[in-house]
Amino acid sequence: MKTSLLKFVLAASLILNVTVLATAGFRYYQHSRSWVSPFGKVMEKDKFLFEELSLKPEQAAELKNKAMPFRAEIDRRRQELAAKRKHLVALLRDQHTDRKAIDGTITEISVKHEEMQRMIAGHMLEVKSSLNADQQRKFFELIETNMGGGGPMGCPPSHGQSLPH
Repeated sequence: MKTSLLKFVLAASLILNVTVLATAGFRYYQHSRSWVSPFGKVMEKDKFLFEELSLKPEQAAELKNKAMPFRAEIDRRRQELAAKRKHLVALLRDQHTDRKAIDGTITEISVKHEEMQRMIAGHMLEVKSSLNADQQRKFFELIETNMGGGGPMGCPPSHGQSLPH
């Protein structure tokens, strides 16, 4: 009786361990195959937003050559921002609040975020200069869709409600 119970427990443990390892491996594979675009869209590493445009092969090759270093730099800057945000939380958590350090860290985060936004805008202008008028229109529609969640950006609809004056 004891040996059959022990065999059952060992088999259940083995199944559980294999399941956990398989899940961890699958999650690692998923994470290694994707990246987050500057607009927050999760994309496969070998896919590009501009591939949804009707590009000539030489245009696609040129844009891919520009996009790869851009992606790497954006990822590096995101990591820097994440580290600064963690530092800010540590400062806020500290028992002896240092307002100057907190304000300084907030300023650093703002500066890094502004630099990243300027870099993104510069990259978008580079891409735009490689496109014809119709491709540019489609490109900015894609950007608006990915930034705004579905359509041209602007003021949200009021749904019949007016704002207080």
